[in-house]
Amino acid sequence: ASGRRRVAVRGGLKMLLRPRGALSATQALRRGRHLTTTPFCRRFLSSQAAAVDDSDSDSTSSSTSSTYVTRNIGISAHIDSGKTTLTERILYFTGRIKSIHDVRGRDGVGAKMDSMDLEREKGITIQSAATHCLWGKTHVNIIDTPGHVDFTIEVERALRVLDGAVLVLCGVAGVQSQSLTVDRQMKRYDIPRVAFINKLDRMGADPWRVIEMIRGQMALNAAAVQIPIGLEGAHVGVVDLARRVAITFDGDKGEKVVEKDFEWTDDAEQKRTELVERVCDVDDELAEAYLNGDEIGAEALHSAIRRATRARLFVPVFMGSAYKNKGVQPLLDGVVRYLPSPAEREDVVALAVDDKEREVAITCSPSEPLLALAFKLEESRFGQLTYVRIYRGTLKKGMHVANVRTRKQVKVPRLVRMHSDEMEEIDSACAGDVVAMFGIDCASMDTFEEAANRQRLAMSSMFVPRPVISLAVAPKKGSAPTVIDNFSAALQRFTKEDPTLRVHTDPESKQTILSGMGELHLEVYVERLKREYGVDTDVGNPRVNYRETITTRADFDYLHKKQSGGSGQYARVMGYVEPLGEDEEDDEEDDEDDEEPKAPRTFEFVNECIGQNIPPEFMPSCEKGAGEAVTKGHLVGAAVEGIRVGLTDGVAHAVDSSDIAFRAAMIGGIRQAILKARPQVLEPIMALEATVPTEFQGDVLGAINQRRGLITHSGVSEDGLNATILADVPLANMFGYSTVLRSQTQGKGTSLPSSSSLLPWGEIYKLPTFLPSRRRVHHGVQDTPKGRQRRRGRARQGLPSPPPGTARREEVTRRHKTNNPLPPSFLPPFYDD
Repeated sequence: ASGRRRVAVRGGLKMLLRPRGALSATQALRRGRHLTTTPFCRRFLSSQAAAVDDSDSDSTSSSTSSTYVTRNIGISAHIDSGKTTLTERILYFTGRIKSIHDVRGRDGVGAKMDSMDLEREKGITIQSAATHCLWGKTHVNIIDTPGHVDFTIEVERALRVLDGAVLVLCGVAGVQSQSLTVDRQMKRYDIPRVAFINKLDRMGADPWRVIEMIRGQMALNAAAVQIPIGLEGAHVGVVDLARRVAITFDGDKGEKVVEKDFEWTDDAEQKRTELVERVCDVDDELAEAYLNGDEIGAEALHSAIRRATRARLFVPVFMGSAYKNKGVQPLLDGVVRYLPSPAEREDVVALAVDDKEREVAITCSPSEPLLALAFKLEESRFGQLTYVRIYRGTLKKGMHVANVRTRKQVKVPRLVRMHSDEMEEIDSACAGDVVAMFGIDCASMDTFEEAANRQRLAMSSMFVPRPVISLAVAPKKGSAPTVIDNFSAALQRFTKEDPTLRVHTDPESKQTILSGMGELHLEVYVERLKREYGVDTDVGNPRVNYRETITTRADFDYLHKKQSGGSGQYARVMGYVEPLGEDEEDDEEDDEDDEEPKAPRTFEFVNECIGQNIPPEFMPSCEKGAGEAVTKGHLVGAAVEGIRVGLTDGVAHAVDSSDIAFRAAMIGGIRQAILKARPQVLEPIMALEATVPTEFQGDVLGAINQRRGLITHSGVSEDGLNATILADVPLANMFGYSTVLRSQTQGKGTSLPSSSSLLPWGEIYKLPTFLPSRRRVHHGVQDTPKGRQRRRGRARQGLPSPPPGTARREEVTRRHKTNNPLPPSFLPPFYDD
């Protein structure tokens, strides 16, 4: 034992992260020289050496004991509940940092876990950050997660790889919208948790109301393990109900924990009895002792709470004020006492890729083959930084690992342990640890295994929510080519790091569309484009892709004749245009065996010519001209869909007819016929599904109606807490709706827009319909009294008539400035014939 102590002290954590006997004392000494000789490291090494001695007497397993003295926890809550403040105090009281700084960076430094400038400026956490500390003999890996709903993916990826969590709740506001979201995420990944009611020093703090909200809104079996000593300005400490002692915090920063006897009161006895009864409801061993009338001591109560918490049947509630440095140390004791270690998680499974994804139980043992999951990617000046959680085996520097998804074998060049944005070099890490690798090209949620022992096992991925808002972004006009290259590189990096950020190019408008979880989410990335890559961008709503169609049949007889010396151009075409019926879009029924359904036809060309009036060699040019004619309509310049063009006859010239002539004739004839076929505008309609609390149902329904939405369904859940609303809303009115919905529902409402369809403008909600085809146009001027007067005046002055489209554009602009329901994006460039 003494030899092992010397090796552990000299080799540090590196020795503990290997199976016993894997390294000799000489190797451990040689590698131990790379350790930083700070006071924290010395305390860390001495405590780990003591942990080795304790584990030798308690366990006969051949595995290292570090997995049993490790806790992997995440700190999650609603925004501005004090998560980062709590993490700052944890790092200070564990000796990881030497001073405490404000979250918003008013002192010019900022909190340790908020390493981005944007985080310190806005006072919120944007990216999850990892750190580690030592509490007693326990090594604690901590991930501080954002609280804003726009960055919920950071909470998802953290909870996917952690073994426990601390749910922070505001003592004044209680359970808030993001608190419910975090609760659902913890339940999704079966994460045991403890709750911490923060901000008890603030005016209006009521921890008992918060506990009732936990039980009611989250449906959790929760009870207080502490009661506060004073509230608001009189809050000085807490009472430990299990041990019946009062805990106060002395010193300038509450670093001195003082335990003293507490004058037991009836209220304290009532709270302890409530705690015991709620634990007895889920723990048979304690319930049996309680029913037998035995005295429930502190150790028995601690053991029962530990079993119930790890089984996710009970949530112990701690109390305090992180900002006032009260209640943090007892919370750390609760984390170590109640939350499980990596080796105590029994529900960890992997999927056998080559065996139809059969579930395989995973044992947290450092002596077994490596199995690690990459859960977070960051781009640094040294290359890609990949955060990994090791579920099995030992990961070593210089080791060859294989990516299960790509089957590529790579070498681990560097292995580090993260402390926010700082890195500490290590040589190895074992099962249950959270570390980072450099120089590994992979994607988020990739699984790594030992290259020498491949078993093709993959860890399950995480839930990725769909984006709810989109913006059109582009570098400012006149930007240098290097700026455009930086723009592309930045978007590629951002989408690789954040699965909820998606980028695509609209095939019609050619705009770069950036989609994300909210306005703040996209605003942060636009700001990062400017700060990190020097790219100034133009941001706006995406262009709505309207369509046009016709509603009746119309004939055309068009002559294209042009003579400019030499051989000219001559072509005459006759035919018709008619709408394609919905039942005619597919003439042949799809085979049942076809896996990929055919896309519906929106344009059809029919050759009904009899004889050789139009020579066969000109027929492809006629079809090409017909296709070009329907690419841009007369109303809003959008493509014409649902149209059939029939060519019945024509006339050709022996010398002047050509492919160009027939192509131009078809374009002119079809566009002439479309004007007579009563064209109309089609707008994209989104199917919206909104889930909101029932008390906000009326406000949400009214807001949807204001956006020209058509309510198709509205129902209430069985418990009567939530309402589900289904509606069809025009896409042009959906921009920014997710933000409005959150404002109306105090952040508790969610919206999920799905696939769109096309409906005639005004069909979904009767408003003044914009149909310029109802106004006759003569030489580009409307055939109205005012238009005829304008045309006669121009003729008297010897001026030509305005080009076609001028009056139409002026009318569109005039209607939009007065009371036109169409958005500005409805005004694309018009086609000038």
